[in-house]
Amino acid sequence: MMTTAYRYDAMSKICRLRDNLIVWVPDAECQLVVSQPLVDPTLWNEYLQGAFTSYSKHGVECVLDLDSIKDGNDTQLFYAAVNTDGHVVGGARVIGPLQSPDDSHAMIEWAGNPGVHTMRKMINDRLPFGVVEVKTAWADNNSRSSGSITTALARIPSSIMALLEVRFVMATAAAHVLDRWRSSGGLVADNIPPAAYPNHHYQTKMMWWDRSTFARHAEPKQLSKMLVETRALMHDYRPLSNTPLALAGSGR
Repeated sequence: MMTTAYRYDAMSKICRLRDNLIVWVPDAECQLVVSQPLVDPTLWNEYLQGAFTSYSKHGVECVLDLDSIKDGNDTQLFYAAVNTDGHVVGGARVIGPLQSPDDSHAMIEWAGNPGVHTMRKMINDRLPFGVVEVKTAWADNNSRSSGSITTALARIPSSIMALLEVRFVMATAAAHVLDRWRSSGGLVADNIPPAAYPNHHYQTKMMWWDRSTFARHAEPKQLSKMLVETRALMHDYRPLSNTPLALAGSGR
């Protein structure tokens, strides 16, 4: 049950990293790097190029809208999985904290689909507690650790919540992808019908992680790794200031 006595102050919670945060992920045989576009532009561009290559293999690169996101203005954090050869082999980015349901890309994905009004209310009801959205997640299918990289990326909501001090993390993806992400305690919003996005070949669903409950729903091994990785990242976290870089909805 949620109450709204507390209201999340999105403007005061934006973080600015001094440098990359890095944790070694043994099961995926890679470093997981947490950064921001202005902190490490080279890594950001490598992550975006990898996303484009990955999405192009499935013919859905149009959903990336790279011209719109490449400046990084709407990206609060991004995660890059970097293998032992120094190559980016997966990642995801975080937008928010959201100030309105219209800041969420999910509103575009569900436009014209059943459930869009339910989705709007679901997002709006959670805004007072802090909401961010994970987008542009990918893992290199050519990597021998592809499955493990996806599993590792499923664990990032824990560190996102800790770094940005939000209660809710949301993501949208095809059902088979969310099946993997479910391992970290995310719950599919079953009351919202899947959206035919980006086309009728796909059934996109919404998933939520709640900081107060995800530990109950996560697989024990995943939860253990989430806590270890989050603790390691937070140990090295030294914010530059609370001055906003950009906020979802503030730039475009």
